[in-house]
Amino acid sequence: MIRCAFIFIKEHALIEQEKLDALISKFEALETEMSTVSEAEDIVRLAKEHGEMRPIVEKARELLEMRAQIADLEELAAGDDAEMAEMAAAELEDEKDKEPVLLEELQFMLLPKDKADDSSVILEVRAGTGGDEAALFAGDLFRMYQRFSQLKGWKVEVLSMSEAEIGGYKEIQASINGSGVFAFMKFEAGVHRVQRVPETETQGRVHTSAATVAVLPEPEEVDIELADSDLRVDVFRASGPGGQSVNTTDSAVRITHIPTGTIVIQQDEKSQHKNRAKAMKVLRARLYDLERARVDAERSEARKGMVGSGDRSERIRTYNYPQSRVSDHRINLTLYKLDEIVAGDGLDEVIEALMTQDRTDRLAELN
Repeated sequence: MIRCAFIFIKEHALIEQEKLDALISKFEALETEMSTVSEAEDIVRLAKEHGEMRPIVEKARELLEMRAQIADLEELAAGDDAEMAEMAAAELEDEKDKEPVLLEELQFMLLPKDKADDSSVILEVRAGTGGDEAALFAGDLFRMYQRFSQLKGWKVEVLSMSEAEIGGYKEIQASINGSGVFAFMKFEAGVHRVQRVPETETQGRVHTSAATVAVLPEPEEVDIELADSDLRVDVFRASGPGGQSVNTTDSAVRITHIPTGTIVIQQDEKSQHKNRAKAMKVLRARLYDLERARVDAERSEARKGMVGSGDRSERIRTYNYPQSRVSDHRINLTLYKLDEIVAGDGLDEVIEALMTQDRTDRLAELN
């Protein structure tokens, strides 16, 4: 967490020079501190703080340089040299036009961060209404996120899956590990709707199906303390379609968190130890998500503008194949590049628009 105080601006009012100087001084003190510590834990902590502060300080320095330039141009524009004054006045207008843009960029960077933004996530995709077509669509969505993660340099590990006979998934869980995954992926939580002609449709009619996406920030173990007395762990034999035994040992694991009634089942691995480790990872993420939801509800009603409630029951996006159109209903964004987005390559454009609107909305709330 950045130690400097946040600076809020209304109607492009100037940020006081003292506050910018204080921000830069804190950063320079941090760099000095980094050169003196030797403990690994302190080095990691300070390096993280330095990485968070550096782009903000660079923007603040850019703003200070621009203000100094404006002051010099104002002096020249008021001078006795008519030709120089005219040139300075023209350049002065250009610099003054740029200043509000820099101020706004700095505002965005100083907005309080969601604590979970740096987290890895547990991704859950489930087929909704639409039968086999919904399962196929769930598969399309998961592959979209796999490709998007690959482009971001994140690692995807499938935790569990239930495949549909026709293809796709009834449901699939995966862990996506990397830096800042939740900051991007949190905007994907909700109901995704698809409109297209299913392969099994003989009369060419467009059907509407849906899949739900849940994105749970994956907490560090220190974030969620689980007492053994709060857990009930049952083991049993894993079974596949039709009830046939997958193996002959009790490798499947069901963990119940007694206080909340949350249940997690893992049976994909042949090792009970591995299934338990995966189940605990998912359980921690679900409990962390429950706690975040509780805190958010206490603070205020969930914002209903761009990201809505974040509830996975809320329809957030429609993929219309006949028109090659993707519409995000939270920000009234429509793009006619469905193939590129579903392939994962164009998803960044949608998420960046959502992130920009989110920053704008939060800035409006502060002002």
